[in-house]
Amino acid sequence: MKKIKLGGVPEHFNLPIHLAIEEGGFASRGVEVEWVECNGGTGQMTKALREEEVDACILLTEGIIKDIIAGNASKIVSGYVTTPLIWGIHTGAENKLRFHEEIYSKQYGISRFGSGSHLMAIVDANSKERKIEKEQFSIIKNLDGALSALGDLSVDVFYWEKFTTKPFVDNGQLRRVGEFVTPWPCFMVAATNRILEEEPETVIRMLRTIHDYCDRFMQSDDYIPMVAERYGQKLKDVERWYHSTEWAIHGWVSDKMLRGVINHLYLADIITSKDDLPELVWKR
Repeated sequence: MKKIKLGGVPEHFNLPIHLAIEEGGFASRGVEVEWVECNGGTGQMTKALREEEVDACILLTEGIIKDIIAGNASKIVSGYVTTPLIWGIHTGAENKLRFHEEIYSKQYGISRFGSGSHLMAIVDANSKERKIEKEQFSIIKNLDGALSALGDLSVDVFYWEKFTTKPFVDNGQLRRVGEFVTPWPCFMVAATNRILEEEPETVIRMLRTIHDYCDRFMQSDDYIPMVAERYGQKLKDVERWYHSTEWAIHGWVSDKMLRGVINHLYLADIITSKDDLPELVWKR
């Protein structure tokens, strides 16, 4: 049986993949999928792809596009979550910060440079015709690091997926001062060029299983209490998230969407050119 190491964040979006592993969905197609937990988010995953610590990842659309342009020897192989991500903009309970429009001169916590928490802060600021300087960013590695840094006021602002952080807002550790919605689908599946060259059929079988389980996941509200229990969230919050989220059930990736992301990254000075870019999507 062929093996693929698949990286992803420990968040509710990835439950269909965990179910496929637990129920033997991948194995039934002759693929062994080893899940690699990446608490550091997209920045950690792009690094893991570059260094071939994983074969594939579920990661933020803007993060993988930016990193392929920067030389990552990987390609997008499918969409994963086709709806936008709602980023919560957070501060610590004791911070005097109160409003979204006040954040742009503050100190930002990011999981690492090139991560979603970094890129979205820049895209958000650019959309308001504001600029964040490099020295305003402090690396806090992950959500646990953010809770600590926001708590001791060493950083003021942290962007993270709204429903993942909501338990900490509810218990008073964090305050949400705003939201930012990505103007594109939030997650893609990407794989290294090496695995695509050596095991293309294995990648295709993995993707077919992912699409099947995502399709099944979207067909039944019975998964809502499972999400709430596994991820420690309130049922009403999971219901809201579940009914506003869609997963990909095929591998098609829109060229128009890719051009839109590239344009946003260019306008935000995250990439320096929109021309002569490498191939972003795997051509089967």
